[in-house]
Amino acid sequence: FQTQSLRLSDLHRKSQLWRGIVSITLIEGRELKAMDANGLSDPYVKFRLGHQKYKSKIMPKTLNPQWREQFDFHLYEERGGIIDITVWDKDAGKKDDFIGRCQVDLSNLSKEHTHKLEMPLEEGEGCLVLLVTLTASAAVTISDLSTNSLEDQKEREEILKRYSPMAMFRNMKDVGFLQVKVIRAEALMAADVTGKDSFSFCDSKYHSKTGPFWKWKKKYVTSPLFCVCFSLCSNIKDIHSVLEVTVYDEDRDRSADFLGKVAIPLLSIQNGEQKAYVLKNKQLTGPTKGVIYLEIDVIFNAVKASIRTLRPKEQKYIEEENRLSKQLLVRNFIRTKHCIMVLINAAYFISSCFDWDSPPRSLAAFLLFLFVVWNFELYMIPLALLLLLAWNYFLIISGKDNRQHDTVVEDMLEDEEEEDDRDDKDSEKKGFMNRLYAIQEVCVSVQNILDEVASLGERIKNTFNWTVPFLSCLAIVALCVFTIILYFIPLRSIVLVWGINKFTKKLRNPYAIDNNELLDFLSRVPSDVQLMQYHELKQDPSHSPSKRKKNNPG
Repeated sequence: FQTQSLRLSDLHRKSQLWRGIVSITLIEGRELKAMDANGLSDPYVKFRLGHQKYKSKIMPKTLNPQWREQFDFHLYEERGGIIDITVWDKDAGKKDDFIGRCQVDLSNLSKEHTHKLEMPLEEGEGCLVLLVTLTASAAVTISDLSTNSLEDQKEREEILKRYSPMAMFRNMKDVGFLQVKVIRAEALMAADVTGKDSFSFCDSKYHSKTGPFWKWKKKYVTSPLFCVCFSLCSNIKDIHSVLEVTVYDEDRDRSADFLGKVAIPLLSIQNGEQKAYVLKNKQLTGPTKGVIYLEIDVIFNAVKASIRTLRPKEQKYIEEENRLSKQLLVRNFIRTKHCIMVLINAAYFISSCFDWDSPPRSLAAFLLFLFVVWNFELYMIPLALLLLLAWNYFLIISGKDNRQHDTVVEDMLEDEEEEDDRDDKDSEKKGFMNRLYAIQEVCVSVQNILDEVASLGERIKNTFNWTVPFLSCLAIVALCVFTIILYFIPLRSIVLVWGINKFTKKLRNPYAIDNNELLDFLSRVPSDVQLMQYHELKQDPSHSPSKRKKNNPG
């Protein structure tokens, strides 16, 4: 272990992972080549810089698409790099058609400046309009534990100063600082035939499955345990990101085998606490064998984090195409049904008040109705939501928590995992699905719509349930501000300011990316499925070192 630690120190001591950030805004395409029989195309764009990949949304039936999407790449080389850009036409049931390609040479662009580029497409027709900005980034490093940034008093003071309230308006994209120490892992699954001679290593990624990943350490072990101390330091662009740590078994003659992973929301981290995380399967729906010990520190500026919450969430890297899943379709239907049932139950309650099923309740509701309607002001709407947040908070601190763990979602996730296993075994027997690709795509769209609707309802519920205290506190501040504004400022003036802002937004900034602050806020609140995935599993007592020592006194 000492030899391995020295080797790690020699190879990775303060090695920098990236040197800057390249921000690309995809504005539009002009006069693209028609690839469909109707004389139009369904274009989308793929970006690639090294191992980093992005895919834009699909713009149906147009030769002059308006995307207005932003993507951020991490720049690893001092001299820059080349971004490969390809444009494709989406076709249902067959291979997508190639429209054209272009390249952006970053070495020719000056830093700290936004460049508007009109890139003609090679091997095709038309051009793309891009905005490219190169900015410096705080260093992202890997080191052994003897050189931790937060353990060095001078460096710690500099980091605390960088994210202090006095520095809230400096570099708004640099929200915070993350340091992760990997202490050890134990009781890992034996992936090889003999259960020995494995190369176990872990990698990490954050920003909710976006951003780069880091292969931290490859460690030769002869038992399902590795015990190497090393850390990663990085700046944070979104405090609502999720840190994923995955453990693999590497073989010399084939691809690495998955051993387990954990997903940890940054806002749930207790600074300086050395904690054991039970490894989960690939879908994060259930436990697998093994435990990994991590010590994580997060330092962030709350004002920057709050402002970033109201801005669009970062795009994800290209992921696997969605496929039709009966269990996933049923799960999303049940989640949507739960949200709709809340509205139906509320309607039944109001109807029962109208029917005087309970005279005392109906009388109270009638008097409340008269009082509210007679004295109604617009500021009462955010005030009522504010009271609901306060009521649920007092229920939680008084021990009367009304939040319930949804076992239905957990059962559906387990069924989905079993179905995935069956699909892998029977994939060759289901060739007829290729002939029904169009129907499958419609079903997948319905499945995804159900997921979006259910997630939206669950995110609203979890905001008021104090699932993420930071976001609930932010909602309280926003509701207080809205209440005061609506109380003191006439509605006519508010609507006038809103309309002027909307009408002049494109005039003031022609390339502005449209967004909705409320939806951006709700996108940071985890749904019930995400809460299940982020839920920490309890460690098996038989895996603890003290238990093994008692069982093996020799």
